[in-house]
Amino acid sequence: MADTTGSAQHTVRRVIAYVLLFVLVTVAGMGISGVLGRVLDSGSEIVRGGSSDLAQSLAFTVIGAPLAALLWWWLWRRLDEGTERAALSWGLYLSGMYVVSLIVFSVATVDAANSVIRGAWDPARFATALVWFGIWLAHLAMSRHDRRPLRLATVPVVLGGVYGLIAASSGAVSALGALLNSAIRGASALVLVGESVFSPMTTGVLWFIVGGAVWWLHWVRGGASRVTGGLASVALIWVGVLGASLLSLSGIWMSVFVALRLAFDRLEPIAVITEPLGDAVAAALIGAVVWRYHWLVTRERTGGVQRASSVVVAGVGMAATASGIGVIINALLATLSTSIAGSDPRTLLLGGLSAFLVGGVVWWFAWKPADPVSDADRRDTSRRVYLVAVFGVSAIVALIALLIVGYGVFVFALDSTTGTSLIEQVRAPLGLLIATAAVFGYHFSVWRRDRAAVALTTPVRERTIGEVILVTDAASTGQRQLIEQLTGASVTTWVRAAAPGESPAEVPNHADERLSEALNGVTAARLLVITGADGAVQLVPLAE
Repeated sequence: MADTTGSAQHTVRRVIAYVLLFVLVTVAGMGISGVLGRVLDSGSEIVRGGSSDLAQSLAFTVIGAPLAALLWWWLWRRLDEGTERAALSWGLYLSGMYVVSLIVFSVATVDAANSVIRGAWDPARFATALVWFGIWLAHLAMSRHDRRPLRLATVPVVLGGVYGLIAASSGAVSALGALLNSAIRGASALVLVGESVFSPMTTGVLWFIVGGAVWWLHWVRGGASRVTGGLASVALIWVGVLGASLLSLSGIWMSVFVALRLAFDRLEPIAVITEPLGDAVAAALIGAVVWRYHWLVTRERTGGVQRASSVVVAGVGMAATASGIGVIINALLATLSTSIAGSDPRTLLLGGLSAFLVGGVVWWFAWKPADPVSDADRRDTSRRVYLVAVFGVSAIVALIALLIVGYGVFVFALDSTTGTSLIEQVRAPLGLLIATAAVFGYHFSVWRRDRAAVALTTPVRERTIGEVILVTDAASTGQRQLIEQLTGASVTTWVRAAAPGESPAEVPNHADERLSEALNGVTAARLLVITGADGAVQLVPLAE
């Protein structure tokens, strides 16, 4: 009990200390950057805009910085101990402050560079970038020092790579989109070029450069591309594959939608129809590049990562396809109702058709419904979770849509003064209901077929023993799994207490073989199994 209480006290002490250090470093960074910004602004007085801001910066600097340095020095000295380095709080602090300082200094850097390009000087932004760059460098050095955390050691480099990828991709989309928009609009649009084209293009280029540098520093130089742990795999699938596929497919969908409108729906001026085209093409291109790169990275990982990446892409395609079906049904029903004056369901129909085409193609190639499914794919956890999640979520959405349809029907029946037809009342939720019902039916049937196929190919173990009570040494606790595999019985493990000063004996290599031989052919409702350190096995049938 004393050891448990002492361990809890140490844990609480570490959590409080590292939370306090996080707060103090943040306060010191804000204070120093505020004071430095006023010093660098040589063209104005130090005390400008009132004395309260300067007083706050000075208080944060004079009080926060020394306290942060003192607390850090005290904690850093204790990191010589292995238990301190293995503490989760140390890894959480370093990861959190590393990412926060990286984001703050990169945002301030882009803002400061943007102001310089526009011909202005922003000392406050420059000071913020400089101070938080120093904080980030300090935590980068700590993450590579011999006293770096033993737990969550790769989290900073993985999260840094993710942030750099997102920043570089969004900057590239913004810059390329602005360039394409200016090309699509033509020379007549260049009159307002100072704000409508060059401003987002410049900001996008800056974010692409800064984000690309951050991504390269962590992914290539920092070795995040070689990390294969749980967080790295999740980031690879959800950001590199899922996020990039969403970006690319949304751009392709909008591009197809604009093309269909130019061909069949020119009720609005061409300039209005093509307004989102530049950003859409940029999103499609940049997203496709990022998607393709990370897709190739997943091909070098384990089979589970590869199947999970295929499943998430199939989910994106399925969601787009279902949305397209719902919108198409909505538009078709709109043609049967008394539409509002000036409205035309063609735009709605073309939007649904473009989503259906893009999503359907992606879903077909990612899910491959016409190809035979292997036993490994049927047993894969990601596929089973995907199927259950899809038909579960679709059932919930279908239920909500059904309730909305019922509400619209009763409103129409009880209130004849609404001025709208019944179809107009229910066409949107009805389209969603039909689409989600179809998604639920298909994925539920696939799940049932997979489960039936797995059951047929799984050998049924003959259960000759109902329950097993295993008495064993601490070093032999792995025998529980062996007994479960051999008998299919439920196993309760009792660990034999060791004598004072006695160290656990090594389990002999033939212990598992002797246990298998002893259990061969045994039939009992309840069985007591006693194993010894020398490999001896004793079986005692128990009364029910």
